[in-house]
Amino acid sequence: MGTRKKVHAFVRVKPTDDFAHEMIRYGDDKRSIDIHLKKDIRRGVVNNQQIDWSFKLDGVLHDASQDLVYETVAKDVVSQALNGYNGTIMCYGQTGAGKTYTMTGATENYKHRGILPRALQQVFRMIEERPTHAITVRVSYLEIYNESLFDLLSTLPYVGPSVTPMTIVENPQGVFIKGLSVHLTSQEEDAFSLLFEGETNRIIASHTMNKNSSRSHCIFTIYLEAHSRTLSEEKYITSKINLVDLAGSERLGKSGSEGRVLKEATYINKSLSFLEQAIIALGDQKRDHIPFRQCKLTHALKDSLGGNCNMVLVTNIYGEAAQLEETLSSLRFASRMKLVTTEPAINEKYDAERMVKNLEKELALLKQELAIHDSLTNRTFVTYEAMDEIQIAEINSQVRRYLEGTLDEIDIINLRQIKEVFNQFRVVLSQQEQEVESTLRRKYTLIDRNDFAAISAVQKAGLVDVDGHLVGEPEGQNFGLGVAPFSTKPGKKAKSKKTFKEPLRPDTPPSKPVAFEEFKNERGSEINRIFKENKSILNERRKRASETTQRINAIKREIDVTKEALDFQKSLREKQGEYESKGLMIIDEEEFLLILKLKDLKKQYRSEYQDLRDLRAEIQYCQHLVDQCRHRLLMEFDIWYNESFVIPEDMQMALKPGGSIRPGMVPVNRIVSLGEDDQDKFSQLQQRVLPEGPDSISFYNAKVKTEQKHNYLKTMMGLQQAHRK
Repeated sequence: MGTRKKVHAFVRVKPTDDFAHEMIRYGDDKRSIDIHLKKDIRRGVVNNQQIDWSFKLDGVLHDASQDLVYETVAKDVVSQALNGYNGTIMCYGQTGAGKTYTMTGATENYKHRGILPRALQQVFRMIEERPTHAITVRVSYLEIYNESLFDLLSTLPYVGPSVTPMTIVENPQGVFIKGLSVHLTSQEEDAFSLLFEGETNRIIASHTMNKNSSRSHCIFTIYLEAHSRTLSEEKYITSKINLVDLAGSERLGKSGSEGRVLKEATYINKSLSFLEQAIIALGDQKRDHIPFRQCKLTHALKDSLGGNCNMVLVTNIYGEAAQLEETLSSLRFASRMKLVTTEPAINEKYDAERMVKNLEKELALLKQELAIHDSLTNRTFVTYEAMDEIQIAEINSQVRRYLEGTLDEIDIINLRQIKEVFNQFRVVLSQQEQEVESTLRRKYTLIDRNDFAAISAVQKAGLVDVDGHLVGEPEGQNFGLGVAPFSTKPGKKAKSKKTFKEPLRPDTPPSKPVAFEEFKNERGSEINRIFKENKSILNERRKRASETTQRINAIKREIDVTKEALDFQKSLREKQGEYESKGLMIIDEEEFLLILKLKDLKKQYRSEYQDLRDLRAEIQYCQHLVDQCRHRLLMEFDIWYNESFVIPEDMQMALKPGGSIRPGMVPVNRIVSLGEDDQDKFSQLQQRVLPEGPDSISFYNAKVKTEQKHNYLKTMMGLQQAHRK
């Protein structure tokens, strides 16, 4: 077990020009904060109002940069995560006090990025510094909105829609969210892309306290798994970093919330109240029950609140006199959090594959020791190695003679031989079943009872017995015995004549099926020709594979017949007596020819089977080409359809021929306003900032790609709306 330690709590004060210097004072050690209120004279002479509070914390961050905040709060937590320790960093505070800025930062500016993107960067930097370990990184992004769970990364194209809602599940390993997508990321830029994708899906709203207020609790989790690259290490470590951005607590009177925002605020305040109750219970050493299940937030963070992790709380407060009451509430929460203890420990697991290899090495050494011991005790006839073919054949022969009654006992030397004897009993039984089935197949043809066409053909052929049943039909089985019908030869397809007509543009767009046939004869004729050629090649390969399969089955049947004849000759030779000359077994010419024939058949079988494997690979490749052609044909048709029927002719004149913007790909209402957009701004910002900070390349590349994706989606949605109009 790990060592118990207290939760670290820091306070970050939002910069303001109206700082209450007379009411808020910091200690010289930057670890304490004192609050002083003036007495309310309206309460009279006897006034027991408390006017002074003092809070002892792990640090007070006043006018602190994003760099200093990360170095103070998060750097050690992320470092220890690479060593197998779980970590949690949580931002708490009043609405508009700067929680999201502290956690995520301003994504438009690399310098102002927050704890989350900096943690991702640190993780990948540390991975580069550890070449002796193979470390995998996965991320997930969870949102809790109005007591419902949402996956902020579910909009990615490769994440399928969830049929059932997400639920919180507990198991011996901890708490996890069933239905939450977890994404493998191998480089820093991919991780930033996932972060920006989730940020665009967050729910925000505007009120008097904050223009862009987060209306939900968000948990970004980084999962780490580190394996040693040396095979001798069978243990590996896992860890996760929870980065929690809580929604802000707020007073409804100050925020002016109403309608939907009022409902959201009610859920937020309720969940934060339950969070505070859980923290109070965790800080009380006499409490046995912790109310984690009162809300989704505390249930999802059960492992992170007083569990196996390094936990840090960042409390964001205002420095203004008007917000002093909410500031006191936030500081009380931070002081309660400092009473909570956690017990971080390294999360070690065992790699089953490497463990097996190590056990195999140990087993080989133990066998060598046993061999030495047996030689010293004159037990050299005992072997601990796997039996060879000659030993197995000898046991098989003894089992057969034992079943025939010509052998009274089977010689037993060690445990390995006992297991092989039972195994040979199974082999003999299986061979007898195959012999019976082979005999039946030579005399009859099996017909499935559910194959009504085959049964009808047999009945028409008159292959029924006196009782009206199919010939050789076994009782209680799922198939009958008879003659299967011959497959009819497919008729010749009628040749289709291609007619090229000059297309006439109707006033109203034609239906897509009609337009698709027209497209295949016009612009899409070439890709349609390639599609048909690839499909023809695919069908030819499938036909060859079917023929090869039939040849393989025929060879297999002949092999079975030859084996049966060879076994008969061997049994006949054993009954008549075996002859040896100079230690060699003497066999007759017929058995020798059967052995040669069996060897030749096996060679043909292997050759045909290899051809079948090659054909299957070609079929898979041809299928891939056909799918690609089909996808391109449909995509080109969509573009052609939009160009031909969606945009009016007068609007098409506004698009320059040969330009990078194609007709049909931009909504009509944006054709005349193609000025500087967000992508151009990011490109200019990237050119200005990158020379000063090379580390920002991944950050800005991911941001640009995310913006391009969402601009494209908006464009396509606008196109669809214009088409409906």
